[in-house]
Amino acid sequence: MPTHEVFNQVPDITPFDVARNPALLEGLHREGAGWAEPEVRELGVRAGSFEVREWGRLANEYPPVLRTHDRYGHRVDEVEFHPHWHDLMTVAVAHGLHGSPWTDDRSGAHVARAAKFYTWGAAEAGHMCPISMTYAIVPALRHNPELAARYEPLLASRSYDFGLREPSTKTGLIAGMSMTEKQGGSDVRANTTAATPQPDGSYRIVGHKWFTSAPMSDMFLTLAQAPGGLSCFLLPRVLPDGSRNPIRIQRLKDKLGNKSNASSEIEYENATGWLVGAEGAGVKTIIEMVNMTRLDCVIGSATGMRTGAVQAVHHARHREVFGAKLIDQPAMRNVLADLVIESDAATTVMMRLAGATDRAGADPAEAALRRIALAVTKYWVCKRAPAHAAEALECFGGNGYAEESGMPRLYREAPLMSIWEGSGNVAALDALRAMGRQPESVEAYFAEVGLAKGGNPHLDDAIGLLGKELADLSDIEFRARRVVELMALVLQGAQLVRHGHAAVADAFCASRLGGDWGIAFGTLPPGVDTAAILERAYVA
Repeated sequence: MPTHEVFNQVPDITPFDVARNPALLEGLHREGAGWAEPEVRELGVRAGSFEVREWGRLANEYPPVLRTHDRYGHRVDEVEFHPHWHDLMTVAVAHGLHGSPWTDDRSGAHVARAAKFYTWGAAEAGHMCPISMTYAIVPALRHNPELAARYEPLLASRSYDFGLREPSTKTGLIAGMSMTEKQGGSDVRANTTAATPQPDGSYRIVGHKWFTSAPMSDMFLTLAQAPGGLSCFLLPRVLPDGSRNPIRIQRLKDKLGNKSNASSEIEYENATGWLVGAEGAGVKTIIEMVNMTRLDCVIGSATGMRTGAVQAVHHARHREVFGAKLIDQPAMRNVLADLVIESDAATTVMMRLAGATDRAGADPAEAALRRIALAVTKYWVCKRAPAHAAEALECFGGNGYAEESGMPRLYREAPLMSIWEGSGNVAALDALRAMGRQPESVEAYFAEVGLAKGGNPHLDDAIGLLGKELADLSDIEFRARRVVELMALVLQGAQLVRHGHAAVADAFCASRLGGDWGIAFGTLPPGVDTAAILERAYVA
């Protein structure tokens, strides 16, 4: 006779449709990429399948291993990945998450790509780093038309061709970026890596980089000091003559999260690179790549919030406590609804930024809006992700603290997006820089949020308060986070009032903008329509 019967345990959410997400699909159509819904839905089903979720688990449980030398003592600088890392990369590349907007002339190409990146990223976050960098390199690379003509078709190819070979012989390429050094960090102008011009037009690169993610990429943009100042260079891992470029991987980083992805310290031992942009214009050139990856930081954080909210709601729908389903307990309904509101707000503003990216080339107002809105959103959405992940994990109780729940991996991943491509202060100060150097971006911002005026009194009041905050520029750097946080919340509120579910918009404005909210999640005011809000997180 059995000694113990297992009951009151939550059934596995797998399989489920990751793309069953009203905020995502509504944004997809609103921002001009409704044509991509079938592919987004296809990715959603696959990302939530048993097979793919197992790929993600194993790629994280068996992280990359560095092999500096082969058995004979030759320097090889190879990183070995779990086979399922390559499976994840193959699907991502096949669906164009790394470069489709650069070859797709349909309206909404960046929006479609953002929706696919968001959806597939729920399967496993680590491999999205090289996918993001490959997407982002193209605008920067175009500063050298010859290099762009040679490599852009391969960077946008739908073929994932892993292996150490000369780039032009491959069917597809993956790209990375090396900026930071141990003495500088975000202060890249303090870089000491040196670039010496050669008679053939190339440069010899000598120096180190403190954090190079995805070191097995085919090529990298890097910063180095040339005679004309800090400059941007393209370094392939294999040179045109087939020899290895001496880019030495010194060690892999032992990171908090993002375990499936290799991040490394590297040395350039007279490596060969080619100038991208003018000498002395390195920051200006590479910042185009940085700005594209900042959009992906927002998308990645929004993906994590959606994953956490969906998992927490699923758990609460099936778990019983004190004689009722956990989701029917008033205190828990408040917490869960708050998590869904935060997720919807992040997803909605993320899709608006993707739309601005699509339209920025032809519409100066959209370009100006994107400049400042991306900075404030990068600051706030990425800053919210760790707290959101912690609260979602706590909804599981002790079960959420166990690795097999998947929640610890989500929690460890959450802080990365706020650090990557400019941590909190960098993003906040970048928003202030945009205000000072491009005042038209402030005008575009207020024009955008002004479209929602009259839709909610809390939003109207917050817009007025923001105007007062910006009217007085004394101590503005000290107040940077306060101002940028308010800008981000007003932008999210305006998008929800105009386009979101009424219950979500009302609760967001009352709590985040009206002050009827505590410090922790789960402090929404009475009267919130939790039933309508929670339904938006039902996926299985």
